[in-house]
Amino acid sequence: MQNNTYAEETKLLNFSHPSIAELVKSRCWNDLNRFDKIGAVYHFVKDEVTFGYNESDDIPASKVLQDMYGQCNTKAVLLMALLRGVGIPCRIHAFRVDKQVQKGIVPTPFYLLSPRTLLHTWVEVQYNGRWVSLEGCILDQEYLSTIQTQWYSCPGGLCGYGVAVKDVHNPSISWKGEDTHIQVDSIVEDLGVFYAPDDVFAKYGANLSPAKKFLFKHVVRKLMNRKVGKLRKSGNSGNSCQNVRETDRQIRTTT
Repeated sequence: MQNNTYAEETKLLNFSHPSIAELVKSRCWNDLNRFDKIGAVYHFVKDEVTFGYNESDDIPASKVLQDMYGQCNTKAVLLMALLRGVGIPCRIHAFRVDKQVQKGIVPTPFYLLSPRTLLHTWVEVQYNGRWVSLEGCILDQEYLSTIQTQWYSCPGGLCGYGVAVKDVHNPSISWKGEDTHIQVDSIVEDLGVFYAPDDVFAKYGANLSPAKKFLFKHVVRKLMNRKVGKLRKSGNSGNSCQNVRETDRQIRTTT
């Protein structure tokens, strides 16, 4: 049963903002049926809003749209706002994930100083009588394709570079009315479901202390975005399975 609160606007889900309203209008999303609405909004956030790190998790959807890049928490904010903006009720599911999902992106000194687990969220919509997870929107296809190409010789799973699934070459990331996932195998704790991201951040706060948050905003995230940009354009680096597994081993033994 749907709850009307799952369609409400909040401080972070500011779907009446002119930039969001204009996007919805220009894409004619309100003319689509329920399945196609979800798919159109989902793939916009997945591929047109590229993978990258914003200044903070708790920024409003309009700011994420202005940036046109995001990670799990900020893409969740934008996805929820757009879904509610086209009349699709949705909720947010919060977790703790192992920081290893970000290895290869976070500069090594900051990686070693960061918490063992990080706050992670994904959006859920009701479809065909069940809540469907939309985590697969985190990585844009161009970035993911590069990661898949770099590890072309490695069958099976990968945990790092923003990916944490059992089959890096065939993840469930396209909207087909079923769950989509790209970081699900990094989850270490389920924190429950919430009606809006505002509640998640109010309860669990940010991942970092004020000093580390300042450092992240002004230095670290810029280095991370630079790394993501290089990875997106790097093509096949010839990484072998042995190198990938050795990197995993080194990170596990130093943290």
